[in-house]
Amino acid sequence: MKTAAAPRPEPVAVAGRQGPLNVSFPPELPITARIGEIVEHIRSHQVVIVAGETGSGKTTQLPKACLAAGLGARGLIGHTQPRRLAARACAARIAKELNVHLGGAVGFAVRFAEASGPDTLIKVMTDGLLLAGIHGDRRLSAYEALIIDEAHERSLNVDFLLGYLKRLLRRRPGLKLIITSATIDVEAFQAHFDGAPAVQVGGRGHPVDVVYQDAPGDQFEALDRCLAEIKRRGARQARDTLAFLPGEREILDAAHWLRRHWGDAFEALPLYARLPAREQRRIFTPGERPRVVLATNVAETSITVPNVGYVIDFGLARIARYSQRSKIQRLPVEPISQASAEQRAGRCGRVAPGTCFRLYSQADFESRPRYTAPEIKRSNLAAVALRMLDLGLGDIGRFPFIDPPAPRATRDALRSLGELGALRDAPAAGAVRLSRIGRTLARLPVDPRLGRILIAAAQLGCLREALVVVAALSVPDPRERPPERREAADAAHRRHADKQSDFATLVRLWDALEAERAALTRAAFRDALGRNFLAPNRVAEWRAVHRQLLLAAKALGWPLNRAPATHASLHRALLVGSLDFVGRLDEDGAHLGARGLKFRVFPGSPLARAAPRWLVAAEIVETRQTYARCVAKVEAEWVEEAAGPLLKRTWSDPHWDAGRGEVMALERATLHGLAVVERRPVRFAAVDAAAAREHFARQALAPATLGAPDLG
Repeated sequence: MKTAAAPRPEPVAVAGRQGPLNVSFPPELPITARIGEIVEHIRSHQVVIVAGETGSGKTTQLPKACLAAGLGARGLIGHTQPRRLAARACAARIAKELNVHLGGAVGFAVRFAEASGPDTLIKVMTDGLLLAGIHGDRRLSAYEALIIDEAHERSLNVDFLLGYLKRLLRRRPGLKLIITSATIDVEAFQAHFDGAPAVQVGGRGHPVDVVYQDAPGDQFEALDRCLAEIKRRGARQARDTLAFLPGEREILDAAHWLRRHWGDAFEALPLYARLPAREQRRIFTPGERPRVVLATNVAETSITVPNVGYVIDFGLARIARYSQRSKIQRLPVEPISQASAEQRAGRCGRVAPGTCFRLYSQADFESRPRYTAPEIKRSNLAAVALRMLDLGLGDIGRFPFIDPPAPRATRDALRSLGELGALRDAPAAGAVRLSRIGRTLARLPVDPRLGRILIAAAQLGCLREALVVVAALSVPDPRERPPERREAADAAHRRHADKQSDFATLVRLWDALEAERAALTRAAFRDALGRNFLAPNRVAEWRAVHRQLLLAAKALGWPLNRAPATHASLHRALLVGSLDFVGRLDEDGAHLGARGLKFRVFPGSPLARAAPRWLVAAEIVETRQTYARCVAKVEAEWVEEAAGPLLKRTWSDPHWDAGRGEVMALERATLHGLAVVERRPVRFAAVDAAAAREHFARQALAPATLGAPDLG
């Protein structure tokens, strides 16, 4: 609910730890007209919600509003951002406006980098880093105020933080919380935080003309029609075009079509998350021709494309959804929400009036959900459940999430942890507690199943290699494959390929990089990475995560193996955390997995043609087809060993073996429906006698009918 705007405060001197800070608010920013009101709300309420449109100035001015409200003297003003780049840029901007050096009164902290100290008043950080801090400081006592930015993204981190803070605010009445975003669901947040006041702030955007068009079935025909209209308007409005498509393949197809059909009229620039950084940077350099940037939803908020006068919105995006039935990540193409559509339209109104072509009808737009489903409604919650159990936060179903997850999702999360050996009790046994394995998993800064691989590797003597692999699986793939140089990139990457295992390929690549890094200067090493189609920033992140995991392993007292691990030991460890991603070759060349899943090896892997009878994958993703990525050949015996009690064993055809002088049976073992053992002869004495008697009794096969001694 809006209230009358309070007078804008005049520049004020705020006591800093190294002298006064002159806090002022740029008059050109829309939020400045409401700063007085916001400051008063911060002083008189524990929670304040600020809905500020893109360009309103909320991100940089709200920390200063906290200073103006008298905060910062008794604790830090914490300010979270969802991405590392945004956190560093935000901190730098605030420091510049306060005329202080970065790392002094204004600091930042992101994974693997920090610039703050005893004089810091405002600390900008990623939401993940603030979450990690809870383990060492349950009351977040270092902070006097917390600003949660970009809350509309409703990531797992943000939703967990807001639930945790909902409880913490009762125990810390002096803690202030400011929640802000562009397309935030104000009413839902107000209801969750007991009617907290909300302030709506407009943006600096220019008017955008939205044109609805019923798109034909062919995306290129629709794109062609829009570009023809943009070409016609070109003399009046010489701006670039941003076209939103659902995925990388659609973008590359559209770029190829655009170059073929429009020639030199437009320059086509793809933009997606896996594109090499130097290719992404091209969008920031003005071109000689009008440009069409073909982007995924990474351009909605993560990257601001400059000089955009037109937006072409196909109204679609790949939305990650976890399937509790098949235990895989699905990436279906779905219609975007109204909020996402508005974000896209706003991209062309930042520098001048713009036009947004929506390639769907207005009725279609109005029928869509107002907001994108929060991540907690469509993700695997095993990591959340592990964190909650480790922090002693009680039943995940009773935690004050803004949108509680479905009971089925919470049961699935506990079942997943149980299968990893992380629980002392059965998931259905009421109060669930962590086992020794579970407590260890909570100390490892990776997904629980990756952490379980490390625990197994420490036991199997392959920890050195497993640390490399797990670190690689925790970061974006450093191998680049530019669209125009795919063959050269593939040739460079094949030098390290292992024919039996993509995981072993990662180890070979790591060893080669470490040898080069030791022999070359920093500049020469960076040049070598470029020549070999490896992204320097991603290689650096791989090394940083590896170091973090190595330190965690040392803290747990795990020794590194000195001799190289065998193929068997490494992949037996990998199987312990990857049983959902095991497959057996089927007659048609695909692989059958657990729970009836059927998939193929991703074509980029050397194992796609080798077709091993048994394999394990790092992940299985469903897009247009269901593909296993990062795979390795394994043996059925290793799968059986790793699955242990998860296997369901049955016996058939009990019979007297006169030569052996004992009763024999045929054993079958399945892992979530996938047959790992088929008709294996076993000595009846080796079978659990009680279980076997019960099993055969159900088949009306009494021991006396076997012509054998009494089986009791």
